[in-house]
Parts: sequence; C-alpha cells; structure tokens
Amino acid sequence: MTLHYDRDACTGCMLCPKVCNFGAIEKDGDKVVFDLDKCVLCGSCEEVCRDNAIKIDRQTIDKEAIAQYKDVWVWCETSEGRLRGVGLELIAKGRELADKLGENLVAILIGHEIEAHAETLIHYGADKVLVVDEKIFGHYTTDAYTIALNTLLAPRKPAVVLYGATSNGRDLAPRIAARMLLGLTADCTGLDIDDERQLVQTRPAFGGNIMAEIISPFTRPQTATVRPNVFKPLEPDTTRTGDIEKIEMIISPVQVRTRVLESVDESVEGMKSVEEADVIVCSGRGIKDPSNLEMPKQLAQLLDAAVGGSRPIVDLGWLPPAQQVGQSGRTVCPKLYIALGISGAIQHLAGMSSSDIVVAINKDPEAPIFAIADFGIVGDIFAVVPEIIEAIKELQAKR
Repeated sequence: MTLHYDRDACTGCMLCPKVCNFGAIEKDGDKVVFDLDKCVLCGSCEEVCRDNAIKIDRQTIDKEAIAQYKDVWVWCETSEGRLRGVGLELIAKGRELADKLGENLVAILIGHEIEAHAETLIHYGADKVLVVDEKIFGHYTTDAYTIALNTLLAPRKPAVVLYGATSNGRDLAPRIAARMLLGLTADCTGLDIDDERQLVQTRPAFGGNIMAEIISPFTRPQTATVRPNVFKPLEPDTTRTGDIEKIEMIISPVQVRTRVLESVDESVEGMKSVEEADVIVCSGRGIKDPSNLEMPKQLAQLLDAAVGGSRPIVDLGWLPPAQQVGQSGRTVCPKLYIALGISGAIQHLAGMSSSDIVVAINKDPEAPIFAIADFGIVGDIFAVVPEIIEAIKELQAKR
C-alpha cells in the first residue's frame, strides 16, 4: 500500500492531523506534512479529507508479505458492560484455528469499564487480550469502534480476524473490510485451516441449499462473521495465564458522527430469549392455528424453556420475529430442542442443528427433521404433546 498526498489540492482544513492516532501528520505552514515512518496506512486521514488530497493505493498482498501476518484475533463484544456469549464461542473456535497455525490467539476488548473481562477471556482460551477502555466506547458507534479496531489491526498485522454476526458485528466487520480492502465472509457456520494455511470459511448459499467454502488468498487479514450459538465455548481453566495489554486511545469527537440517545431491549415481555435458553420448544406449520400455541407454551413453562417458531408461523404473525429459529432468524444451541410439527427445511436446520439433544414430533415419518433428531416420535402433536405434559406434571409432583 502507498500513500499519495496532493499538496496542491489540500486546502489546509487540518482535519487529518486530528484523526491520526499515530502522530504521522503535522502542520506545515497552511498545509500538512506526513511522517511515513510513523504512518501505518490505516486510512483515517483519507476518509476525512474533503478535498481528495489524500489517496491510499491498496493492492493485493504477495506471498512474501502474507507471511508477515500472524495470529488469530477475535473481537469480543460487550453490551452494557457484559461480555456477550458469542465472544466466548469464537474464542473456542479461534483457539482451534490458532493451534493449527501454530500461532497465538488474541482477544480484543473495546468498551468502557470492561477491563475485568480480560482475565475471563484468558481462562477461556486466549493467549493475549488487547484492552481499549475509554468512555467514548461506552456505547457502540460505527465510527469510534472502526477507528479503534483499525488502529489495532494496521500495525500488528493479524492473519485472521473473527467477529460475531450480531447487529454490531455485522456493522463493524464490513466497515473494517471496506477501509482496508479486505475479503469478508458473512454468517459463517464453519471455519477451518487448509493445507495452504488459508482460512476456509463455510456458509450457506443459494437459500441454504448448498454450503459454500470461501477463501481470501490475496488479502490479509482474512475476516469473517459467525452467527451466535454455532460453536460451543470451552470449559474455563482458571489456572491459564496470558498477557493483558491495555492500550490508551484518544479519539476526537469530530471523528464520531453519531450519538446513542437511547437503548431499547428487543426481547418480548413474558418470553425467554431463544438465543440464551437451555431448552427450547419450537413449533412449525403443524401447530395449525395461533390458539394452539398455548400447548407448546404450557410445555415450555413446565421445562423453564423458551418458546420458538419456524419462519412460516412467524411470518403469519403468530410469534414475534425475536423468537424465530432458523437461517433467517436466530441460530440457537440449547441443551434440549423440542420440534413440534416442524418438517425440517434446510433453512431451519441451519439454525438449530448444533443443539445437544433434538426431540422431534411429526406425523410424517419422512420428515427431514428426523434425520438429525436424537429422539423422534411419529405422531400427531395434538395427541402426543398433551401426554408428555401430563407425564412431566406427574414426575414433578413426585419430586
């Protein structure tokens, strides 16, 4: 990559020195001058230049340059000071990838008052944690987080960067990829390292009818977003030790164009989130009528479970979108998944196939759901489920 500065086009607005986190731009009369020894070509100056006086030529990296990129990085998202579970899931997968490469696993924490989570990430498998803890990162904003992560990425050159496919991850990852001209594979369901040390990124394509394997051989770092609940976290090892590096980062308010005025919880009152539940009772077309949802709700209440639905009944408005399980809804990984009247279209299976135990009840013996079910009952859900409810009540009464 090469930086080009057109001094004649520059109007001396002095925005670029304010956004450079590396002290590579200084005032020179009514213009600026660049210290290329300090510049890491992160692109912050190019983005704010209103006069198109700064250009960075980005070209594909040759094999010799690719060899300079090391380690697997995971962005571990926080929300209201809490560590989101998808970060721990990606730490587990990142550990596997880093071991195959013979490199380190680095976790990235950006937020405010989140430094305490660094040791947790070490216990779950990270070798090192980079912590950026400043008040400006208290709420997620595209600009602030892009600048922070880009500032970390540009000089340290990781080989792989993984993000959770949350609303924020889906916003941040493409922004970083666009700024650095990187490849990005979204909504991956599988990750591996091939014989050429390339990251093989697997994701559903063509409506989930095929699984595509994608690589980014000519750019680094290789980047991917992964849906929550695709991978399982490792068991924490409190004896593990690692490096924790706190990085001070000052960002000018002129660089952040948005403010968070209010945060709204999308969870549905009276319903457990399917993303966080250990047990899910999920209904499909076989439920026939919205009034019949009282039956799975009763079963869910007995099991302290979340109530979910396949896309058809959510599209009909019988359940809110937050409760939809499947490729176009939520990806879940509960200990127990009970499928009622769900045929098992591949789009639905993509969202729940990693469940520990799957119990399927369907009157069609050829339903695809039985192919992945641990326990299958061929029968009418309106005959079978009431019997299950009564059996659970009797068992609970004896206890």
